Amino acid sequence: MEDGAIVALFWARDEQALTETVQKFGAYCHRIAMNILANTHDAEECTNDTWLAAWNSMPENRPARLAPYLGRITRNLALDRHSAAAAQKRGGGQAQLVLDELAECLPGTANVEHAFDANETGRLISAFLQEQPPQTRQVFLRRYWYCDDTAAIARRCGMGESAVRVSLHRTRQKLAAYLKAQGVTV
Repeated sequence: MEDGAIVALFWARDEQALTETVQKFGAYCHRIAMNILANTHDAEECTNDTWLAAWNSMPENRPARLAPYLGRITRNLALDRHSAAAAQKRGGGQAQLVLDELAECLPGTANVEHAFDANETGRLISAFLQEQPPQTRQVFLRRYWYCDDTAAIARRCGMGESAVRVSLHRTRQKLAAYLKAQGVTV
């Protein structure tokens, strides 16, 4: 079923929307949650929470493409769950590694308040990524959006793991320099 038809079912408050969404996007959303949480039970709960959040948010939203919309909901829910688990010393998965890697090129919250708000920083990162070659952009997004490990990225992109790590390192350095040139204090 096409995304527009599924959204129309959500807007009509037809429960078939959930069935179609799970069938079409279940594996996609579960993979995002699993990459962050590294726990099947938590990933399943997070994915189920995604369907509820989508159901509740559709009266205000009418997304043209459901994959990024649902992926964002899943990612945010999984990161929230990961933060709660880490606070209880039960953390795991790729999320902490990903956040640690990005810490070297992104500003802290205190600096963001003085230089740019979080939306502006996000816009700058998007602009930076649009300037990158497609493979560099894909490697970066697979790591920092989907939280894939370097081995999975290497397989997906037909690269060696060391090439993926080097690409990520160089892209983070370029991003830090780009943000600094745009006036964001890193």
